Amino acid sequence: MTETSGQAPALWRQLQAGAAALAAIRAGTSGTVAIEGVPAQLRPGVQALVYAALRQLGRAEALRKLLAPRKPPPAADALLCLALALAWRDEGAPYEIHTLVNQAVEAAKRTEATHAQASFINACLRRFLREREALVAQTEQDPVARWNHPAWWITRLQREVPSHWQAILQANNTQAPMTLRVNLRQGSVDDYVATLQAAGISARRNGAQGLTLAAPMPVQHIPGFAQGRVSVQDASAQLAAPLLLQGLDGRPGLRVLDACAAPGGKTAHLLELADAEVTALDIAPERCRRIEDTLQRLGLQARVLAADAGTPERWWDGRAFDAILLDAPCTASGIVRRHPDVRWLRREADVAQLAAQQARLLKTLWPLLKPGGRLVYCTCSVFRAEGEDQVQTFLAHHKEARLLPSPGHLWPSISLEGDAVTDNQSRDHDGFYYALLEKSAT
Repeated sequence: MTETSGQAPALWRQLQAGAAALAAIRAGTSGTVAIEGVPAQLRPGVQALVYAALRQLGRAEALRKLLAPRKPPPAADALLCLALALAWRDEGAPYEIHTLVNQAVEAAKRTEATHAQASFINACLRRFLREREALVAQTEQDPVARWNHPAWWITRLQREVPSHWQAILQANNTQAPMTLRVNLRQGSVDDYVATLQAAGISARRNGAQGLTLAAPMPVQHIPGFAQGRVSVQDASAQLAAPLLLQGLDGRPGLRVLDACAAPGGKTAHLLELADAEVTALDIAPERCRRIEDTLQRLGLQARVLAADAGTPERWWDGRAFDAILLDAPCTASGIVRRHPDVRWLRREADVAQLAAQQARLLKTLWPLLKPGGRLVYCTCSVFRAEGEDQVQTFLAHHKEARLLPSPGHLWPSISLEGDAVTDNQSRDHDGFYYALLEKSAT
């Protein structure tokens, strides 16, 4: 099977590269890094295949155990599970099932790491084709296979969110839409909707400044993106800046800290909404460059520092801030739609470890806030330890802190609860947690 100029790469080559990426992810590499290692001409197709497989990996691993109870070598297991994840059902399969199997066997034969197991992989997949219905039925009682999440993750959500856990897991197994944030310094949302319509691009409103595209597209094809008219940002992430600035954006000389700012989306949103002096921190210099690139594209300016928010003695000038945004490091359990590798990379012990880091950052940054100032604590997590439990513990130890009306926990694709902010009516957003804290003026 050969390829000619202009043709899509052969499927066996995509499966070959996809299996290598999946093996790297299973070994602890992030999905983003693993995909970046794929040759450029293969990357778009491989990413689509790998991400689809990660959303069905629990089912694939359960099927592999039935077909081969003794786990094969990592490269062979990755290729076998990749094929099973993509082929276990007709609905949503990227290619016809027999084609996937044939091309997976071809990939095994042509790959040094799996050549010796090619006959074994062929035998497993041929048996799978013959007995698919019965094998799938056997896996149905396995929660990991059914929900495609680690057992600890499922159990934790069942305990913490008993009324929504199934919907959260179902949402995580879907592909996230592409949502834009309109830069109001360059025109209204209605103006930009007209621009999209003129370009034949369909979109719907999603929040005060958000537009969700009917179909994703490369950013270079989005009208006005290079000129800073819009940014790509999920609807839930777009709540941070307006929540922090409400009641403050008219204050002269407003000083704002974005404590964990990379890649700069929320920093930019703050500057789009308010004439403020913004300090943006990130611990990694290369991530700070991403913040600067984001601001340059949008025509905005901030003081960007490569610094650890947890050690203010190394970067703080002693002047208190009117507002602080703490988008704290977290498990990323709320953005699994966009990063399906997260569920397989995280371990249950990570939740407590990250919660401890969040608590330290809250405690350290709170003294940097002026009396009467406000701090937004947020995480892209659905776990209580990184959200409601974290904030309630903080309030119990800081009597000068008051919790103002806040979104609280946002579940992926589920409407907001309680006294939540109600500007995200489309019900299409990632999982997040938001708390708006105010420091007593006395």
